[in-house]
Amino acid sequence: MATLAEKPADKVSAADFAYFNGENVKIETASSVLVSSSPYLNHPMLRQLVAQEVLRRNGKDLQSTAYIPEVAQIIHQIEDTPAVDALFARERTLNPDFAAWLDRRHLSNFTVDDVTGFAPGTLGATIHDFLTGSGYQIDYFFQGLVVKTDYDYYKKERVFTHDIEHMVTGLETDFASETGLIWANMESYYKTFSTELAAELTRFYSWLATKSNFKTNLYYPKVMPAYLESIRLGIEMGRAWKKPLLMVPWRDHLDWTIPQIREEYNIIGAPPSGHWAWTTAASRD
Repeated sequence: MATLAEKPADKVSAADFAYFNGENVKIETASSVLVSSSPYLNHPMLRQLVAQEVLRRNGKDLQSTAYIPEVAQIIHQIEDTPAVDALFARERTLNPDFAAWLDRRHLSNFTVDDVTGFAPGTLGATIHDFLTGSGYQIDYFFQGLVVKTDYDYYKKERVFTHDIEHMVTGLETDFASETGLIWANMESYYKTFSTELAAELTRFYSWLATKSNFKTNLYYPKVMPAYLESIRLGIEMGRAWKKPLLMVPWRDHLDWTIPQIREEYNIIGAPPSGHWAWTTAASRD
């Protein structure tokens, strides 16, 4: 088999290189290590993880969720936290509903006792079934974080509401549905918040979407149509929501049925249960 260097370059010509790279300017540096104007590109571990997680198959040796904590930690280490806090303060002045949600500061960290005794079909019963039968936990990230700032509150409530969003949207926990929920939230955030704050709040979503998109196209083309369908549905959903589902007071709706919640917050287009369940196995080797 020919190596990459030995393969004919008839698909990419010298004219192509000149067209795309002709105006590039070489910048000299005295640095003895890789350095750029991007703090993300400058981080050696982030470079390695981005390359690995975008290019690898979803093999049996690593879960598809492998290295999510590492990438999230690096992104948060690089971010300018005082600047993000300032964006929250500014958003308070622009969005009274958001300010009220931040002031209320109710956490959706439900326990089994909190959701025992609700009628079948209600949100409370659905959360109860999740906590007692799914094998997952509702507090799965930023465990131990003490809420002191608005940003802290966002990060913890973002964790607690993630699986509730699966329940009420019908976007389940399979591979394609997880993608749809990512795009629904990104659309909703950019629709609701200033672009600067939305960018901060969706940075990690963008990473998840990027790695899933590229590796699906590389290795799992049979899944790609469902993946694209989930993106389209997610964007349509998020655009229709009355507010980001993060900001819904879930403790006030434990005795509501899922259809009632969908009607109240304009959660449209929920796929039938199990619609994309096959995509999880189909996107693994």
